[in-house]
Amino acid sequence: MTTFLYARVSTTDQNTASQVDALKKAYPDGILREEKASATTMQRPVLQLLLEMVHEGDTLVVWKLDRLARNMADLLAIVELLREKGASLKIHDQNIDTGTATGRAFLQMLGVFAEFETNLRKERQMAGIAKAKAEGRYKGRPTTIDPAAVRRCLEVERLSYRATAKKLGIAVSSVQRLAKS
Repeated sequence: MTTFLYARVSTTDQNTASQVDALKKAYPDGILREEKASATTMQRPVLQLLLEMVHEGDTLVVWKLDRLARNMADLLAIVELLREKGASLKIHDQNIDTGTATGRAFLQMLGVFAEFETNLRKERQMAGIAKAKAEGRYKGRPTTIDPAAVRRCLEVERLSYRATAKKLGIAVSSVQRLAKS
């Protein structure tokens, strides 16, 4: 029976120190893995490795629910995978253990509320961006591609989309998009 500890932050300028401290204090013999990724569950290699390593009787421990899954579907998929393997999930901060019926039910309720909170945050962000745009304060990401250079490569130099993209260091899809405009 092995205890796997998973600590994650979303960006490279954040650190996992507080998560690691809490997890190592509660589970000093646990095997700790850290990850810096803001991707879906399936695009996090460290988490995927842990999920492959887990066997019957093992436990995966995370500091908080939002460090494990970004939405209810991902959360339920992880819980189901662990259940199929005979393993369990513990959420340290909320003291949830999916090894019990109560823990599974509570986790599902928390997951619904966490996803709801994420959706509210996105709505607030979009409202803020719309307001800033209306006030002329939000310009979006600055352009990094020179449309004239793309046209020159395509029309004057008669390069292909791929050759233009390679020469300018941009994606072929960007060349195609600009060629149509």
